Amino acid sequence: MSSEGKKLFNIIILGVSFMFIFTAFQSCGNIAQTVITNLNNTDFHGSGYTSMSIIYGVLSASNLISPSLVAIVGPQFSMVVSGVFYSLYIAVFIQPATWAFYTASVLIGTAAAVLWTAQGNCLTENSDENTIGRNSGIFWALLQFSLIFGNLYIYFAWQGKTHISESDRRTVFIALTVISLVGTVLFFLIRKREDTKAPGDDDSTNEILGESSSARNKMMRAVAAFKKSITLSFTREMLLLSVTTAYTGLVLTFFSGVYGTCIGAVNRFGSEEKSLIGLSGIFIGVGEILGGGIFGLLSKKIRSGRNPVVLLGILVHFIAFYLIFFNMPNDAPIAPMEGTDQVAYMIPSKEVAMLCSFLLGLGDSCFNTQLLSILGFLYSEDSAPAFAIFKFVQSICAAVAYFYSNYFLLQWQLLIMVVVGFFGTITFFTVEWGAAAALAARGSDYSSI
Repeated sequence: MSSEGKKLFNIIILGVSFMFIFTAFQSCGNIAQTVITNLNNTDFHGSGYTSMSIIYGVLSASNLISPSLVAIVGPQFSMVVSGVFYSLYIAVFIQPATWAFYTASVLIGTAAAVLWTAQGNCLTENSDENTIGRNSGIFWALLQFSLIFGNLYIYFAWQGKTHISESDRRTVFIALTVISLVGTVLFFLIRKREDTKAPGDDDSTNEILGESSSARNKMMRAVAAFKKSITLSFTREMLLLSVTTAYTGLVLTFFSGVYGTCIGAVNRFGSEEKSLIGLSGIFIGVGEILGGGIFGLLSKKIRSGRNPVVLLGILVHFIAFYLIFFNMPNDAPIAPMEGTDQVAYMIPSKEVAMLCSFLLGLGDSCFNTQLLSILGFLYSEDSAPAFAIFKFVQSICAAVAYFYSNYFLLQWQLLIMVVVGFFGTITFFTVEWGAAAALAARGSDYSSI
């Protein structure tokens, strides 16, 4: 197999591994609150919302040290260990205990920071300026298949059930744990860097993520990675891209938590309102996969670089926000358990709701594929610190959005995303124009990115 073939193989394995792990984890997250509700009349007294707050809080803080951890043990082993902690979190629900649930929430927060930092490093190591766009799209499309599989399960398996028996719970979470472990084991198939790195290459990545087994050298690499993270945080390009990244964090919270809550709260949807949450997730996944696939496979045919894709993403999102504003009652995000009978500017339409789900996923894929691409292009020699900063900003903003979504009416949540999205698009354009100028100075073809 050629060097390029090995790199593409690594990208596909990376995407498939994440697909398995997040099929299990997202399914767990989607049904966790239902399961916990059935458990809270026992000795278990956990809260899914508290768990989510812990995960995002620890994830944010852990991104400060994740480049150092990846530098010490390497990206492949980092992903394997992180995958094990994801599986442990899911396995807690087989025989739940409050202390184990919250302890696992802390551990998975740290594991998530390490996993995504290592993922960015692996993606960059197996790409160059000509393939980073394609590889980002392939990875993102494979990852987002997890939304399809997880939400199909929600839509069909437990439809109409009002009580989850102990047998049902154990069967489901044993299966999800096995699925997560399969994804973890697949990380071992990724070829190590010495198989894909060209002979004679010598850059700062080699210094930070080298293969030396010396404890002293490992500590030096860890310290260097931490210092590099701090330094990169205050560069002009990273500060500008942080605005775009912040927007993806707000949108992540909206489509993964708030929008489903809105759909489930609309009483005019009738008996389908709960199952529509799963269907909405499927349409989000279709949008994510379609966007990732198209912008990955056609990355070389987009003659103007990444900006047209990001512009498409913000326009698609603005259309979705406009339709949601007209279709969803304003109090839907904070409606009581009984739901809401209010009407917005039109009679709530299930078809419009599902269209908005698709548009949310498509727009999100536009932003995330291009952010992964430009980070891999700009920071090919410092990929671990760069992707750690990306995940730090995204998770902080997601946590903030989870907090205010409990209090803000729908119109204010949409307005926040519109404002941040507008400025995030402008800042991305600014960085991309700089990247185009750098390519032109080197005599490279800008359309190849």
